[in-house]
Amino acid sequence: MTLHRRDLLLAGAGLAVSGRARAQAAPLRLGVLTDMSGPYRDLTGPGSFAGARQAAEEFSAATGIAVEVIVGDHQNKPDVGANIARQWFDREGVEAVIDLPNSAVALAVSGIAREKNKVVLGSGVGSTVFTGAQCSPNSIQYTYDTYMLAKGTGDALVKQGADSWYFITADYAFGHALQADTTRFVEAAGGKVLGSARYPFPATTDFSSFLLGAQSARPKVIGLANAGADLVNCIKQAREFGLMRGGVKLACLLMTVVDTISLGLPEAQGLLMTESFYWDLNDRTRAFAERVKSKRQGGVVHASCAGCYGATLHYLKAVKDLGLERARASGLEVVERMKAMPTDDDCFGPGRIREDGRKLTPGYLFQVKSPAESRGPFDVHKLVATTPAEEAARPLAEGGCPFVRS
Repeated sequence: MTLHRRDLLLAGAGLAVSGRARAQAAPLRLGVLTDMSGPYRDLTGPGSFAGARQAAEEFSAATGIAVEVIVGDHQNKPDVGANIARQWFDREGVEAVIDLPNSAVALAVSGIAREKNKVVLGSGVGSTVFTGAQCSPNSIQYTYDTYMLAKGTGDALVKQGADSWYFITADYAFGHALQADTTRFVEAAGGKVLGSARYPFPATTDFSSFLLGAQSARPKVIGLANAGADLVNCIKQAREFGLMRGGVKLACLLMTVVDTISLGLPEAQGLLMTESFYWDLNDRTRAFAERVKSKRQGGVVHASCAGCYGATLHYLKAVKDLGLERARASGLEVVERMKAMPTDDDCFGPGRIREDGRKLTPGYLFQVKSPAESRGPFDVHKLVATTPAEEAARPLAEGGCPFVRS
């Protein structure tokens, strides 16, 4: 791909450009707003960009409609993310913002997209308030949410007898929602929460005081309501302190294949996690992983990559169905068309987007394999249980989305 002077200027400003058919006039522009340098980089970042690019390239090849994808780093700061989104909408001609790991950033950008009548396609955003009290008719939550994670992993551990919990929680919207949703399932199953500690995010790398505080409460489970580098550091430091030798279990409430590989099977084996995507789940997921692997440059294909692919592809199908001119005029109409059309892609299979913007996906409970069970560097998870899509999402009537009539 030839880079023009304009592309190089964008790259120098922290943005990268992808697309097909540059010679065509006024390509449809999409922006992946993600974590390219912080604790969620490996879970989202370049992988999310790769997923959106893959969808754009496949759509352009099939329809002849030119699509251009740019990427920006929100640095896990709501003000930075909001400023990038405003610039994209007002000056760069971006019609939809994709990914948005960090729920505080996602909520800020969702408000701007609604004001500008643009679209938000959330893949990395996890908080249930995104489709609840702070829902927007211009926004979609595609890959997962904290309700799905809490129901899958929290419920499974309580059923194994791990009924007393202590949480270590990232102190922002996502961590708060993950702790609250997990507490709900723990208590509903007869368990109890002994306490919790919130740590400053994203400024914390030493979790020793939080882990020792959790240990002193003598829970059966330490619930880690965090993700990415923070989660990996918590697990490593918990093992260094010998917490698991005392019989304490770790509940990794948002653990991904990336974290498993980072930890290594000897250290991660046996841990449980809930995800909506795994590259080796079926023939279609394996086919997608094969297609996108060149863009991952040797990295594993993860859930946010899949979510950005699925959300972008469905958005583009809705744009085509609605008509490019009309789609540019109203992001709200595009989202309404996305909800009206059934979803189907190689990452998640057939499904639908609910009235509140939640893409319904099954919740898959995975267990990390032992080294002896693994057949290769990315063969790290085995499927333990599946929660059907309609059950994995919070009931619509409980969300409190203002524009949804229950």
